Amino acid sequence: MAKLKTAYFCQNCGSQYPQWTGQCKNCGEWNTLVEEVVEKTASHKTPPFSKTKQHVINIIEVEAIEEPRIKTPSDELNRVLGGGIVLGSVTLIGGEPGIGKSTLLLQLALKMKKKIFYVSGEESASQIKMRADRLADVKNPNCFLYTETSLEKILHEAKKLEPDFVIIDSIQTLQSQLIESSPGTVSQIRECSNEIIKYAKENNVPVFLVGHITKDGQIAGPKVLEHMVDVVLNFDGDRNHLFRLLRANKNRFGSTAEIGIYEMISQGLKEIKNPSEILITKKSEELSGNSVAVTLEGNRPMLLEIQALVSSAVYGTPQRSCTGFDSKRLNMLLAVLEKRAGFQLGAKDVFLNITGGIKTDDPALDLAVVASILSSNEDIPISEHYCFAGEIGLSGEIRPVAQAEQRITEAEKLGYEKIFVSNLNKLPKKKFGIKIEEVSKIEDFHERLF
Repeated sequence: MAKLKTAYFCQNCGSQYPQWTGQCKNCGEWNTLVEEVVEKTASHKTPPFSKTKQHVINIIEVEAIEEPRIKTPSDELNRVLGGGIVLGSVTLIGGEPGIGKSTLLLQLALKMKKKIFYVSGEESASQIKMRADRLADVKNPNCFLYTETSLEKILHEAKKLEPDFVIIDSIQTLQSQLIESSPGTVSQIRECSNEIIKYAKENNVPVFLVGHITKDGQIAGPKVLEHMVDVVLNFDGDRNHLFRLLRANKNRFGSTAEIGIYEMISQGLKEIKNPSEILITKKSEELSGNSVAVTLEGNRPMLLEIQALVSSAVYGTPQRSCTGFDSKRLNMLLAVLEKRAGFQLGAKDVFLNITGGIKTDDPALDLAVVASILSSNEDIPISEHYCFAGEIGLSGEIRPVAQAEQRITEAEKLGYEKIFVSNLNKLPKKKFGIKIEEVSKIEDFHERLF
């Protein structure tokens, strides 16, 4: 019996080493090297995707061809993908356990009028059928289930079935017979992904892969997996809230700035067409510390409610706590308020929350955050008909934000009476039905607001 050849692979970046070392020299992580069996056969050589002979061509002579796309029944998914699913593309979707990845793809499989090949290495066919019965969707008679983890058997059945669309849940459960290591290791994930991508390109069939994530929120396995696929989607949200956000971290066929919003209900995932009306709660009485920010996710304007609570520090060190907002940016805004505007907030606790479990890094939230903090500090409520869009610099100036006209139009559509923006925004000369309050400094903003 021939001696098995082994090597050590980094579980973070996929680098290979002949012997174990404590730290990976490539990514710098500690204790991530795992021994795996390396099986090399002469016959196992992956051919290139394209069978046609290529030649050097000038870029001016290349004809731009629009990629054919498949429109899905989900408008939110179409928006994030850039208009639909591209034929032959491989899409990787990651997210925390129980967030709704399998539910999203099963709903897609049941609604699409295509032949779907749904492969599951984690659930039995009866479990998938129970979830499908719970989803109040149109039943697809051309949706075929296959519960298998062997890569060779999956590809054999796929070539025999000739589906229009393939879903694999999940890539970490697949195992190739050509690799001796266990499922989920770097070697297995790399080999299985390479064969699936080869199948997708050669047969022009779009493939969706579900990927597990680590405790740091990164997709488990080697980083090369994200480089190999065409689209990387991140499905996130707080399990204690109903809303789920679908973002594109990588998209070879469209923008990565778009966002899709879903609501988790008992019948599955429901698309949110107008998130602003749901995220803004109607109150019976005005309370201090509440403001409305007009943010932008890609080309989609959205209104978020910002809540702040400022109180005297009971303990020695004042607390700074954020939910859905960058804590470092909050500290910067508090320093600007104290230095430039003279507000004594250094000895007070400050708590900040974006309602609905939404997380965003749009700098246009700064003005609404400052308005909420000032409102809570002085215990003066802000009118529920006011909204804000502006970035704040270190010198206390209010900087312009991108696509101000689109933000103003959205606020006007939802019935707001006044919006605070920077006076440096280049606004069109057309008349708006909402009053535009242009401010330049925090001191000026405080006087206009209160």
